[in-house]
Order: sequence, then structure tokens, then C-alpha cells
Amino acid sequence: MTRVDFYILPEGDQQSAWAYTARLVQKIFRRGHEIFIQTADEAQAQAISEALWQRPDGFLAHRVGPGDSHNRIQIAYSSASTGTGSAPEPQELGKHEDVLINLAGDIPPYFSRFARVLEIVPGRPEDRDQSRTNYQFYRSRGFSLQTHNIS
Repeated sequence: MTRVDFYILPEGDQQSAWAYTARLVQKIFRRGHEIFIQTADEAQAQAISEALWQRPDGFLAHRVGPGDSHNRIQIAYSSASTGTGSAPEPQELGKHEDVLINLAGDIPPYFSRFARVLEIVPGRPEDRDQSRTNYQFYRSRGFSLQTHNIS
């Protein structure tokens, strides 16, 4: 069964969600995991991509959007204009079944194919409602939940 981890950023958003996510991706990647990052839109995908390229101790190679080749770090985004909604096409998911980082807000319908789902909880209290809703969704369905308060 999928394990779900919530990473709660400090109140006041001292640390950007993109910077923290890039740090987390680097840590997970170094442990040998494959990472699929779902964002809400192309702007978010580009922001996290930029954060991955600008890591202080080296960039993290990744792919944004669909493609034929497999990459250990892949970023997908929803696009209302193309009609893909919140779920990427099956070829976008590729062989990814290890770690899903959900930055899209809503829970992707394919989340349970992954061994772990990571939810980044924003530091600003007014931005935390979606994370609370997601937590309740996972809890009501019996998923193993972990919370990590980031200082």
C-alpha cells in the first residue's frame, strides 16, 4: 500500500516550496529512487525545473513533460488548454512507480500506483486548506500517513 508523507513547511513561508522540493528531490535521488513530480500547470513545472537546475551542489537532470526516453526525475503538469486535465497520459508516467511528489494541490487519480506520495504543505496558513483536504482523503481510505515538520 502507498505510504503518504506530508512535509510541513514553517509558517510564514520562510523557505520557498520550490527550494525545499528541490532539496528533497536531491536527497531522494541520491538514495537511488525515481521521482515523478506532478504540478498544477506549466508555470509551476518551470519553477521546479529551474530550482532543480540551480542546486548549489550541482544540477539534477530531469525532463519536463512527455517524451520517449525514461528519466529518473520527471516533471508533469496539467494543461486545461490541451484538455489533459489533471492526469498525465500513460506514456508520461512511463515506468515511474517509486516516488510521486504532488505539487498540483488536488490528488492525482494515479497516486496509488506509487510506493510513496510526498505532499508539500505550504508555509502560509491561508494556503494549507488543500493539504488538509488531501490529508483527510488519505486518512479516510486507510493509507499510512507520516508528517514531517520542517524547520
